[in-house]
Amino acid sequence: MTGLAGWFGSLAPGLILPGLVLLALVGCSSSGTAPVSERTAGTASSSKPAAARPRTSPITPSTTGRHTVQRGDTLYAIAFANGLDYRDVARWNRIESVDRIFVGQELRLTAPPGAVEIQPLDDDPAPSARPLAEPLVLKTPQAVLLPYSEANWAQVNTPPAVVAAKPPVVKVAPVVATTSAASVPAAPVPAATVGDWLWPAEGTLAGRFGAAGGKGIDIVGTRNAPVIATASGKVVYSGSGLRGYGKLLIIKHAGEFLSAYAHNESILVKEGDSVTAGQKIALMGDSDSDRVELHFEIRRYGKPLDPLVYLPERS
Repeated sequence: MTGLAGWFGSLAPGLILPGLVLLALVGCSSSGTAPVSERTAGTASSSKPAAARPRTSPITPSTTGRHTVQRGDTLYAIAFANGLDYRDVARWNRIESVDRIFVGQELRLTAPPGAVEIQPLDDDPAPSARPLAEPLVLKTPQAVLLPYSEANWAQVNTPPAVVAAKPPVVKVAPVVATTSAASVPAAPVPAATVGDWLWPAEGTLAGRFGAAGGKGIDIVGTRNAPVIATASGKVVYSGSGLRGYGKLLIIKHAGEFLSAYAHNESILVKEGDSVTAGQKIALMGDSDSDRVELHFEIRRYGKPLDPLVYLPERS
């Protein structure tokens, strides 16, 4: 230490201050690395992918002709909420599999320009059976060659007014009896290829199809009463993503029929499950309703139908 002081003392006064600065820099560089700043740490943590957001709003009928897919949406639910056939929505958006739509995907809910509307064949009115009228056919010859004689010559030269012409034999078409419009029976209900429909729940019928714009019927019952599948099919929607329906189940049946069960207390099946007619699928409740009831709908090709036309009469 004494030698170092003597060495500094021997230096010129102008060199002492730069030397001290140099020693200070050397000491800092040999003491270790500098700490990582908090800004760098914050930048690294913000680069993590954001967690998927839960659905923030229920599906409602679109006013723009578009729908952006959110978590929990299915093509069936989107079409159901907008009164459309799910097959049309798939065709308009070139979706090959109705079970594959993606969060953030924008779907059009109207036919693109120039698209040809496809109508189901079994909804067309059947052609009326009407017998064909047989055309009139003359059975007598138009001209006759007669041998020459005085009598025949006189007959040929007699004016038509004198000779009573024999009318030709004509086959008349049969007369078809016509019926009045009032006696024509109503068009039959399309065949329910799903088999015999069952009532989905026990209770009191409180709301009917068409009343106040209703698209189905309302059955008032008791909480946790069983709700059963009205026919065999596949669950294509199970959730609470449609406004006004609460906890909702939608089942697809043969013949492009859909049945919907709304306002449940709890749901006992999940999407993709196959169910049989009469199977318990939910418990009655009042989700998104002011009373304990089951709202039940039947749709075909996206169009609501009166369930009472399909359900058996109650005693």
